[in-house]
Amino acid sequence: MTSLRIALYQGPGGVPAPGESLAAFARAARRAAAAGARLLVTPELSLTGYALGDAVAGLAEPADGPSARAVGRIAAEHGLAIHYGYPERDGAAVYNAAQLIGPDGTRLAGYRKTHLFGPYETARFTPGTEPVVQAELDGVRLGLLVCYDVEFPEAVRAHALAGTELLLVPTALMRPYEIVPRSVVPVRAWESQLYIAYTNRHGSEGEHVFAGMSCLAAPDGTVRVRAGGGEDLIVADVDTAALAASRAENTYLADRRPELYTSLSPQGEPRR
Repeated sequence: MTSLRIALYQGPGGVPAPGESLAAFARAARRAAAAGARLLVTPELSLTGYALGDAVAGLAEPADGPSARAVGRIAAEHGLAIHYGYPERDGAAVYNAAQLIGPDGTRLAGYRKTHLFGPYETARFTPGTEPVVQAELDGVRLGLLVCYDVEFPEAVRAHALAGTELLLVPTALMRPYEIVPRSVVPVRAWESQLYIAYTNRHGSEGEHVFAGMSCLAAPDGTVRVRAGGGEDLIVADVDTAALAASRAENTYLADRRPELYTSLSPQGEPRR
């Protein structure tokens, strides 16, 4: 069994000037590595800021763009993986994306947010179509979602069934929806028997006021560590032995009866 130390960076705040987010990543990576972390998780759109308006299209980069290469250099310098959010351009489409860079600076995985939240996002981003994206780090199977995705139990359960042990969820959760990090995320970890690293933005960007409260929720439903409302770096361990013990005691996954759930698929939904 494996123990993986991770750091959740609740920052940087606001819409950063060019280069500021990369400098903040480097500072956070230095602190995380000094604390023994092998993975640094940052918030949704942490590279650019969230409240960009129509400017997001001009800031979008391909998955292997210059910012990805810069993050790779930071990861390799400090010997830890870095997970960050950014607007991804692929042809004419722009996605609200997250990318995982390995400790050697190479790309491990990329994910495009599948559930877009509200008119602000739906007007500017194309929804992703791949529900389960995974990668391996130090013997732990990681899964990627973004923000609103975690509020759909089906999305988290799909990861659990695919073997995800630690689900990375960068987010830009606003007030007054503190119920999500306070209650929904721990319940998702409990009902699908995995760890969830929920890493939020903080402060204000225009009309958006972010809730902070980043946390690591464990499969027993407890929160192992939680940030406050401002910039923060919190560190905790993901223990796969504890996960295996929890899954043996809480048998939700083994006791499922998929034949009863056909109405959850588009083919089985009742006509209206």
